[in-house]
Amino acid sequence: MASEACSLPTHTAPSPDAKPLHDVDDDLRRRRRRRRRRCCICALVTLGVLLLLGVTLLALFLTVLRVRDPSTRLLSARVVGPAPSLAQPNFTVLLAAAMHNPNYVSFSYASGTAGLWYRGIHVGDAQVGPSRIPGRGDETVQLELTVLTADFTKDMAQLIKDIEAGALPLDASARIPGKVAVFGVFKLNVVAYSDCHVVVGFPDMDIRGQECHDHAKLIL
Repeated sequence: MASEACSLPTHTAPSPDAKPLHDVDDDLRRRRRRRRRRCCICALVTLGVLLLLGVTLLALFLTVLRVRDPSTRLLSARVVGPAPSLAQPNFTVLLAAAMHNPNYVSFSYASGTAGLWYRGIHVGDAQVGPSRIPGRGDETVQLELTVLTADFTKDMAQLIKDIEAGALPLDASARIPGKVAVFGVFKLNVVAYSDCHVVVGFPDMDIRGQECHDHAKLIL
């Protein structure tokens, strides 16, 4: 009993491989710093990739995707015969127009509409048939225009003056909705507009002069 009462508590000796507490804390801080450094590097790389992607898309938009205005030039006009009508004796004029597509992508359209005005009076309509204009290419478009005789002769006195002068001033307007295919995958809706003032010779129907204003609009 005396030996048990006089016994002293024993202490476990530390392992020679055990690290001091301050060394453990230093290791934890170093690991945290490495993780933060890796996270910063990943964030910087991601930001750089996003910036590069943004610059690439901007350059792509300014070159390939930016819609440039087409150009239209009327080549010829000729009367091909009377148009079938029960109400009034109309006649048909065949128009040939050259269209230039300055864009890098092709322009495809199913149909379009065109109108004709003589000194501010609506005198005719036409349907533009389906076609495809290649990128940075040209296409000749044929339009069968139905001229409304009753409307064309409303101002008979002025019409006689223009016929005697051998020149008919006309205004033509066309609206052609279609699609452009970017890389053959992305299809965007585009509407091409053309407004032309044309002077047609009479009776030879030659194009004496013309001034056209064309523009295209991207529909998002």
